[in-house]
Amino acid sequence: MQDPKMLNFIEAVIENMPTDWLRLTTHRLDIYDESLAKTEFLSEFERLFKSNNATTSALRKLPTAYDYIRLGHPLSCVLEWGIANLNQLDSKNVISFSSMTIPILAILRTNLLKNRNTQILYTGDLPDCFYTETIKDVYGYNFELIHIDNSKAILDFKGSTIFISHQDTIEQTILNPNIDFYINLHNPLGSILLVNGEQNASYISDIQHVRRRETIAMTPENSLTALKALVNKSAFPANTKNIDTNKELVLNNIKHITDTISIPLVASSGLSMQYAIMMGLIHDAQENHTGKAIKFIVPPNCYGGTNDQARRVADCLDLVEVIDLPVDGDNEMVQSIDTVLERIAKQDAVPYIIAEIPTNPRVEVPNLEDLKAVLSKVRKTATGETAIDPVFILDQTFCPNVHFLGEGEILSTVRTISYASGSKFPSGGKCTAGYAVGNTKTEALMDKIAKHLMLCDNEATALQYELLAEQLPSMNKRIADAYVNTREFVNFIHDVLPEAKINFVSDDLAKQSFTPSVFSLDLPTEGNTAEEKEVHKRTLNLKLINLMITEIPEESKFCVSYGQLKGCYWTIPATSTQGTTKEGDKDYIVRASLSGNMDLERHKAVFLDFVKNM
Repeated sequence: MQDPKMLNFIEAVIENMPTDWLRLTTHRLDIYDESLAKTEFLSEFERLFKSNNATTSALRKLPTAYDYIRLGHPLSCVLEWGIANLNQLDSKNVISFSSMTIPILAILRTNLLKNRNTQILYTGDLPDCFYTETIKDVYGYNFELIHIDNSKAILDFKGSTIFISHQDTIEQTILNPNIDFYINLHNPLGSILLVNGEQNASYISDIQHVRRRETIAMTPENSLTALKALVNKSAFPANTKNIDTNKELVLNNIKHITDTISIPLVASSGLSMQYAIMMGLIHDAQENHTGKAIKFIVPPNCYGGTNDQARRVADCLDLVEVIDLPVDGDNEMVQSIDTVLERIAKQDAVPYIIAEIPTNPRVEVPNLEDLKAVLSKVRKTATGETAIDPVFILDQTFCPNVHFLGEGEILSTVRTISYASGSKFPSGGKCTAGYAVGNTKTEALMDKIAKHLMLCDNEATALQYELLAEQLPSMNKRIADAYVNTREFVNFIHDVLPEAKINFVSDDLAKQSFTPSVFSLDLPTEGNTAEEKEVHKRTLNLKLINLMITEIPEESKFCVSYGQLKGCYWTIPATSTQGTTKEGDKDYIVRASLSGNMDLERHKAVFLDFVKNM
């Protein structure tokens, strides 16, 4: 039964919510406790509900729900809370997705690792993108599909029972104890997963991790639409956004920016894009190199989401393994690639390399001619046969303006796929959508990747296409403006604190179009032992960041993002972007990112105060 008090409160929340709930993609790390993601926000939200306080000022003071909307956000949390109350469930048992297929895949993944049977019961039709044979053959998931008329007469099953139904409203679900998971498909908004029964509580963290790495939460806009339907007890309104026009604009802009001719792919996030790339390449390897081992070669200190996702894929498939690729500091990317590819060639395995250029967080660029040579090198297996040539998967989020793949460009003659996170420069921080392009040697691979992007229902949403269509035309100008500020700030730091080690591109690299707006700072430290020096440096890191965000709160944020339309962002990679990286590979340094729209002189003045008080 719907609770009038709850619905009235949600209606007031919708009316009074802070504008940031709809428009922010990232939130401040200094007011976020990752171990309490969602729960801290909802515990305080519940307190407001009990006191019937839905004022804008009260809502604005709520703790951060998630640091990044790909993982979740205030509106997705409120929606899940409302649906949980409707069904007398704990809010942790309700999980929203932008995708309609990923919640199914999330349960199948856990059951694969548990060696547990799964039956999928459904009314009406399955999502068009649910490719049954591909899910079984490529992902390795096992399940039985059964079409039924309703959920009332379902018998007990030795394993997990998933019940899927299409719904154009948000209503109470009559929970059947013989059904473990309800997946309500709300086209075009996404889906809502209900975890039923205490015996299935152990699945919740696994499912949340899938949402964290392989897809995104239901977007703020779509969560708001669902909340309004819940409050008004109405069907979802028809989608009026002109996705075709915006999509064409976005694809043409991406081709122009990247100087490529193949059709780009646009996903709901950078990691959604990367997941489609990985699964598409695995699919291709299974078809064209049957039975051969597949090696994903990944820098151990790169973005934690990349590292974690690669290892999660490998966990599910016996023939897939992740190989470390040292790229920073004393290790040089090209030499490391050569060494690893020689070893993999001898094993007659399939090599896929994932790397960032410039690297994160050390902002290093390899010698590109040497990189091309090492990727083009013909290698031999242990038996003297020609080894399988690598596919280079390039994350160029730091510098999406650089032409790598077009005709005559440096990586046009080796199999290369490039992708970028859209929450950075492509959208200026307005949405999470990411994109990928390939050169002419990867057309068949891009077809496979497109299939898996569709299978996971991870294509960009209508609003994401709209925002990219607005922001992509100005991207290269924003990159250039941000670089000017970053170079000036780096030069200033070098002058006032010459003992610090600054990781940034050289002037020569900048002339080659490598103009990032990100640099990392290894502050000078003191102490009698290595441990004392490290502790002191980490204290200085936080002292600098806290000073910046306290003195310039309207511009400086303790945040992982960059490429935003304005302001300056600070983070410590080891505790943010490298969160799931092995401890020994983490970088406890300061990473700063600047925009072209900020008070640079004010930031210089505050940094100088920091130096004087070190």
